[in-house]
Amino acid sequence: MNPLVGAKNMLLHCGAAQPGERVLIAYEPTRYGYYDADAVPCVSRAATELGLDVTTLDVGFSPDNPRLTPDLRAHFEQADIIVFLARLGDQLRFTDMPEGQRIIVSFALDSQLFGSPFGTTHHAAMMTLKHKISKAYRCANNVRVTCAKGSEFSGKPDMPPEDEGDTTILRFPMSVHQPVPAHPFSGKVALCGFLTGTGSRYYDDYTLEFDGPVFALLEKGRLAGFEGGAADVAAANAHYDRVSQLFGIDRNFVHSWHAGMHPGCGYLREAHDNFERWGGSSFGNPRILHFHTCGAYAPGEISWNMLDPTIEIDGVKVWEDGVFHAERLDGGQVVLDTYPCADRAFSHPDRHIGLAV
Repeated sequence: MNPLVGAKNMLLHCGAAQPGERVLIAYEPTRYGYYDADAVPCVSRAATELGLDVTTLDVGFSPDNPRLTPDLRAHFEQADIIVFLARLGDQLRFTDMPEGQRIIVSFALDSQLFGSPFGTTHHAAMMTLKHKISKAYRCANNVRVTCAKGSEFSGKPDMPPEDEGDTTILRFPMSVHQPVPAHPFSGKVALCGFLTGTGSRYYDDYTLEFDGPVFALLEKGRLAGFEGGAADVAAANAHYDRVSQLFGIDRNFVHSWHAGMHPGCGYLREAHDNFERWGGSSFGNPRILHFHTCGAYAPGEISWNMLDPTIEIDGVKVWEDGVFHAERLDGGQVVLDTYPCADRAFSHPDRHIGLAV
């Protein structure tokens, strides 16, 4: 499909753009290997065609010290809508942003993603499904999560209000549901071959790869240990020791988890080529369930990723073997009937996640 369709979906249906408004595209250069060079021209052209006044600004990438400088704030205050094609937007999500602006962080990293069902599925459809998932968890007596690799954990969700912990940042495309607090859950999680960071902060040896299967043991929202080969278990424990000591955070705290909910969220590259990019984009695919761990805050500093989850909400398999069945939610079929683009995406989910599984 036409990438401009996805970019206009973001500006109109996520950003509520109106002709004549000022749009600032804050981008990071392609040399950092995250956003592709065609992303900025795609959004710029879409904005121009919508009658918006477009400015672009290189905001760079600072893994160690992301800041909203006075100069950046001055630029932001001159815009009605700020579109981040830069990780800085996510890094600053809890910062006191200027009031009155609509601020969007794009998880579509290139024109291909803008033109795919990931970018072109109507934003309102995904937002409505997000709310319905939150309601299902909030009303549930038991949620049980399993996978073919041996994951098994369960508990009764203790969901905060849906807007609690939200920021002024809008996310496009909407690809994950409200995080489920981990403290009521116990069991084990089959890791997908590695531990990697969460994008909160960046550090040396950001990803630890394993030689064999490894399980993380979860007990009432705490990391209770690892199961697997002796060398892998030792490496996992050393990784947690190092990262928790580096930032002075609670080593064993497991904050929350969420599954991907966007069937169009395909990742066509290899995760091994750039785990940071993979972790910041692929988690919206329903084949991935993602935990926030190491640190008593979201998203923590180390993520667990398990593959092809089956999530039973009071016995209903809303996710089954990595497929999100929106029609199994109360009112989910109405959303698919209302938005044919969403129905098409759910009928043909993209199974590419950058891993050989």
